[in-house]
Amino acid sequence: MNEPAPDIRELSAGELEIFLKSNGEQAFRSKQIRQWLWQKGVRSFDEMTNLSQACRKLLADHFSLPAPKAAIRRTAADGTVKTAWELPDGWQVESVLIPGREKYTVCVSSQAGCPLGCTFCATGSLGFKRDLTAGEIFFQVAEARKEAEQQNSLLSNIVFMGMGEPLLNYENVGTAIGHITDPAGLGMSPSRITLSTAGIPEQIRRLADDGARFNLAVSLHSAREEVRSRLMPVNRQYPLAVLAESLKYFTERTGTRPTFEYLLLQGINDSLEDARLLAEYCRQFPIKINLIEYNPVEGSGFRPSPEKQRDAFVRLLENRNMVVNIRRSKGKEIDAACGQLANKQK
Repeated sequence: MNEPAPDIRELSAGELEIFLKSNGEQAFRSKQIRQWLWQKGVRSFDEMTNLSQACRKLLADHFSLPAPKAAIRRTAADGTVKTAWELPDGWQVESVLIPGREKYTVCVSSQAGCPLGCTFCATGSLGFKRDLTAGEIFFQVAEARKEAEQQNSLLSNIVFMGMGEPLLNYENVGTAIGHITDPAGLGMSPSRITLSTAGIPEQIRRLADDGARFNLAVSLHSAREEVRSRLMPVNRQYPLAVLAESLKYFTERTGTRPTFEYLLLQGINDSLEDARLLAEYCRQFPIKINLIEYNPVEGSGFRPSPEKQRDAFVRLLENRNMVVNIRRSKGKEIDAACGQLANKQK
């Protein structure tokens, strides 16, 4: 069986230039090709219309340009669109396009499945399949931008809150973000990108050392060691104190304020004592808190915190001078809300 041709998007600018020169093409073609790939998000070499037919054939003979296929697409009453993308090897990942005030946000995946097994998250039940390539991550954003433009609107924000743990696919996520923010790519501002992590301390430090300019969100969900370990097994490897040290380092190095995401679960992490411990933990570094309503996941056994309890939780945090937002999810009825992405077919 023949090996599949390498994905041209995996080549660096220098590697592409060397290939072109060695095959009798001029070096400036590299810039043109990369514009087609990263600025216009083409799906085939034939779309590269400012290249000669001979050059396009050369590329097609040596490289592939795999494009995920939209296997399932569902639209919620609020306009949220969830797409299950089938990858060339048959695995599926999901992205969600979320309407806002005249603009859109896209929630993208970084892995097929997830290795972390958080008990409240549907993706965790799938197990880990593989990392997405930089091209597969970028593709989700490029397609979302095209769809927003078809609606005479703009794609204004990107959140890495879909399937997978972005910091366990550090290189590919970083490369994709580079193309998304590059003026020769999609040219989006890093301030419009949020990367959400379960909290991998050494990678948070690496982000700081690499001068990350996008927003960082950390799924916390409890400031009690035993509760967080039960909800998020990753806490057994990286306890709260270790996570805190990495966040201190991040805020000192970058001068930016991360966000804690906190899912309110009835009887699990929504007591006033939980709120007090959360406020105490947050005093170690500048932080914002997003309180998230729980979205039903089949078989999890969790229930959302009642509104009255949520409001009391918020009041206690605000009385301790915490910056708190309540985040309401869209697309629940099509399993497109936070924590619901699991390639559910119906």
